[in-house]
Amino acid sequence: MKQVIIQLQGIVKKFPGVLANDHVDLDIYAGEIHAILGENGSGKSTLMSVLAGLYKPDEGKILVNGVEQKFRSPSDAIDCGIGMIHQHFKLVEPFTVAENITLGERQNVSSKKLKASMKELDKKYGLEINLNAKVWQLSVGEKQRVEIVRMLYRGSQVLILDEPTAVLTPQEAAELFRNLRAMASAGCAVVLITHKLNEVESVADRVTVLRQGKLVGILEKGEIKAKEMVRLMVGRTVVMQYEREAAPVGEVVLQLDKVNCFNDMGLRCLNELSFTVRAGEILGLAGVSGNGQREMAEVIAGLRRVESGRVLLNDRNISNLSPCK
Repeated sequence: MKQVIIQLQGIVKKFPGVLANDHVDLDIYAGEIHAILGENGSGKSTLMSVLAGLYKPDEGKILVNGVEQKFRSPSDAIDCGIGMIHQHFKLVEPFTVAENITLGERQNVSSKKLKASMKELDKKYGLEINLNAKVWQLSVGEKQRVEIVRMLYRGSQVLILDEPTAVLTPQEAAELFRNLRAMASAGCAVVLITHKLNEVESVADRVTVLRQGKLVGILEKGEIKAKEMVRLMVGRTVVMQYEREAAPVGEVVLQLDKVNCFNDMGLRCLNELSFTVRAGEILGLAGVSGNGQREMAEVIAGLRRVESGRVLLNDRNISNLSPCK
């Protein structure tokens, strides 16, 4: 019989003009990876923010191991073994990994004790980290690992991850899921807030679907199929495949010719970037967040300076023109 760690009963959360959560019930079990699905605005992040102590529910109860809790802050939730890892990490970049992990501790933690704790976490979950590294020196995947380790170090038995693979490479995502499975196997409950149905199919033990703030379905392991998840999310059957007809393309409208620019940290983010977009064409650009997509759009829109190269619109050089021009 599964052990229920968390019970959310009749959770209601309102914002001005918005009913974000409408009497939502949710059980979370030890040893499971539980995915929370829903379209943007469905209330999934709000519901998990209530559980993590970021929001106070307007109605409803939160029970942890059968005991009702009233969280006044995330610290109260952490004290009850609930930790949330946000999509945008909450780390202090100039600090070391060790300083970030122990930040907020009421007593000084010896280096020897911290290393022993990290060794135990690495042995248990495969979460190796460099305690002496500065956070700004770490990759995105390593920063996320620090966030997870920080919560585990503080005794979290329920880990909530908000869009955890949005900024990870496929290899980093695969490693993350191996770590999460190890945590679940050790008795932790892992909650994923995500839009990626293929990931949910491969790793989730149970799925809860929200639509317009309401709980509309719970899927068990054998029922987790993309088609059914989409149906619950949008409220109707959706054709998952379609035949695309080739569309004629015209002359070049937009051209980037060996464009170079720097990001906000002064690092080169576009390096000799060249491509063309023709009339009638849809051009897709793929890449993990943080690889220059935003800066490229800003260059085209005149919001970021081109250091060298050209941006051409209908053969007119618009490099470094203001947005209004």
